[in-house]
Amino acid sequence: MTRIAYLLTQDRGGPVDLTVRLAAALLAQNADVRVFGPVPARGAESLGAHHEPIVVADKENLAAAARARRAVREWEPDIVHAQDRRAGLVLAGLRRARRRPILLQTYHGVPDDVTEPWFRGVRGAAGPSAYTRAVLAGDAAVARMLDRTIVPAETMGQFLRRRLRVPAGRLARIGNCVEPAEPSPPAGPVRQLIFVGLLVPRKGILDLLAALAVPGVLPAGARLTVVGDGPQRTEAERAAQAPPLRGRVAFLGFRPDVPTLLANADALVLPSTMEQQPLVVAEAMAAGKPVVATDTGGVADLLGPDGCRYLVPPGNVSALAERLRALFADPAPGRIGAALAARAQERHTPDACARRHLELYAGLAARSGVISV
Repeated sequence: MTRIAYLLTQDRGGPVDLTVRLAAALLAQNADVRVFGPVPARGAESLGAHHEPIVVADKENLAAAARARRAVREWEPDIVHAQDRRAGLVLAGLRRARRRPILLQTYHGVPDDVTEPWFRGVRGAAGPSAYTRAVLAGDAAVARMLDRTIVPAETMGQFLRRRLRVPAGRLARIGNCVEPAEPSPPAGPVRQLIFVGLLVPRKGILDLLAALAVPGVLPAGARLTVVGDGPQRTEAERAAQAPPLRGRVAFLGFRPDVPTLLANADALVLPSTMEQQPLVVAEAMAAGKPVVATDTGGVADLLGPDGCRYLVPPGNVSALAERLRALFADPAPGRIGAALAARAQERHTPDACARRHLELYAGLAARSGVISV
């Protein structure tokens, strides 16, 4: 049986949640899987004995990276799949191993100061910092070293081909997966809004609070729950003290029970300036919740025709305010929620994600002479 190793250097975030779900789905199909990395903040119990703790806390810690590669080699996997940027750098060091496994990574996103216009190749768009350009050059080099780089959204594949010059033959597209949920579309008008994400500039929490503070946007009885933590939390909490937001915004910090929180909300809002295929949007879809989001990365494709009613341009506070006003005024938002739940069931279950990964692994294994997956 082919051995599949997943490598992580983070303990939380979208790549970690995706890896845990994917590994658990493969284990349920009796695949030989092991996850190497820190203990995941969510879902670690689903891995059981198939998790090996490894810490690479800094990309410049060469000794920790070497230990991680040694642990992976000792398990003798046939396929090694990195699931975050630092893990990809660690993985590139295995390409010269005496018994070289098939090497893959999933490219989940670009650095924070990459803007949507530059990402999409808009002529004259301001580019990122010199440091970010160096990071992207490293990403391009790693992608050329590995057998495949998986992108969840086609827009990211276009970016890697156009901007980073990664050969198309080294790219594959597989959508993200989320845990199946019992859909619970809102039964009446939206009044319980939820934001889930890091409290960093790219996620747009301050734009969201500014939009909700526009007179006439927030109806009586409406509230916002903010799930997540980060450097902008203090500034966001201060902004939430101004009328008409005072007493109507709850900050919960990091929570491992996001699916439950989504189930109890009426709708999700994600006003990011840059995304690829955000897991929380797919989680909200699975729960049957309407989504207000920015038209960035692969969000429009993720939501599909029925779910794009509340898309707004990234960074446009007035447009976000208008879409929120329209959402609160919709007397039957459950219709959109039900359509989104059906789309998530078709495209984003762990079983569907596992099947597509196994098909990719099998094709690569057949070409390299590894026993079929």
